[in-house]
Amino acid sequence: QVQLVESGGGLVQAGGSLSLSCASSAGSFSMYAMGWSRQAPGKEREFVAAISRTGSNTKYADSVTGRFTISRDNAKNTAYLQMHDLKPEDTAVYYCAARFQFAAAATMTAGHEYNYWGQGTQVTVSS
Repeated sequence: QVQLVESGGGLVQAGGSLSLSCASSAGSFSMYAMGWSRQAPGKEREFVAAISRTGSNTKYADSVTGRFTISRDNAKNTAYLQMHDLKPEDTAVYYCAARFQFAAAATMTAGHEYNYWGQGTQVTVSS
């Protein structure tokens, strides 16, 4: 069982920045593709960003492209989501997710493709 723990959420003004972290208990973290999703109140969970297990490939939702950056440090068993130019519509609970993956460049954009999920961290952007 892989445990994922998100951190770094908080309250920020519009135009500000936050950096989220996702620490994994996986003994072979480099074998897991990682992703971030978010869920705003009253809305369905939506894909935000994904990164392949080697970090060679990334994908982003159109709504965050150019503002968010996903990355990972396999030596630290941690994935990151750097968020800049935040907008009130970015307010949501942010979840990281993992999937064991042999293909080095594979990324997952659908929630059902992930095997493990964290508990989430709240991000609130005030206008």
